[in-house]
Amino acid sequence: MSYQSRPRADGETPTYTYNADRSWGDWRTKLHELWHYRYLLRNLVSRDLKARYKNSVLGILWSILNPLFLMLVFTILFSVLANNQIRDYPIFVLTGLIPWNFFSGSLTSGTVSITGNSGLVKKVYFPRELLPTAALLSNLVNFMFAFLVLVVFLYIFGIGLTVHALWVPLILITQLIFTLGLALLLGSLTVFYRDVLMILEVVMLAWFFLTPVFYSLEMFGSTATVLGYTFYPAQLLRWLNPMASIIDGYRTVLWGTYDSGGPVSMYPPYLLRTFVTSVIVFILGYAVFNRLNPLFGEKL
Repeated sequence: MSYQSRPRADGETPTYTYNADRSWGDWRTKLHELWHYRYLLRNLVSRDLKARYKNSVLGILWSILNPLFLMLVFTILFSVLANNQIRDYPIFVLTGLIPWNFFSGSLTSGTVSITGNSGLVKKVYFPRELLPTAALLSNLVNFMFAFLVLVVFLYIFGIGLTVHALWVPLILITQLIFTLGLALLLGSLTVFYRDVLMILEVVMLAWFFLTPVFYSLEMFGSTATVLGYTFYPAQLLRWLNPMASIIDGYRTVLWGTYDSGGPVSMYPPYLLRTFVTSVIVFILGYAVFNRLNPLFGEKL
């Protein structure tokens, strides 16, 4: 990756432009450049966290309180009022809410990460990929705090961490790849079409209800028939919605399944399929991002 500086006669900070003939296939150069700017990435993450909780009394504690409040609401609504029979329902909900909040927050922040830093993008050269990545990592910090609370609740409810929890890092890596790919894609498109954020808000609401955050996929039954076509609802949702598989994975290894009495191991082909899907989404998102990258300065 190469770039050229354009000195200004008025003595102000020079602007930087991309060399349009660079090849995005040079991964070694790309990784070297990203490593060179690792301290900037750290500063961007720190700045994002400080800005998010500026003038907040509780600060980063909101990353813990938010899922706890929602857990309380869903528990009262579905476990008490609706007489839900799912065992340890607060844990059931937390294993879905915490990964979902991480995904939702990262994707929303990543979508506006470039337009929200237009002044920086137009005046200073740095790998633009750092902006969506910083949005993802700042939300990862919140996820880690919330996950620690989940672990505490696991022991309070007598479940604890089992050997199956060793699947969590692999599930998290899969989620990171999938989320970053979408953030790169939507972040670059938002530079050209500001409607993307408005559309995303509607999509995220529908996506939330199509993801087993507060309900179990097994509640749909083994089969369903629509217009004479018989299919398996749970399997179809896992295939079409990667977040359904990711949240179902967290829940399986930390809480268990609808029919089990505790945490169980993941079925490796399920995670492999979701991982492959996440990699494809990342490659697609990065390809679009890299293609539009040289035009960011002109459109912002």
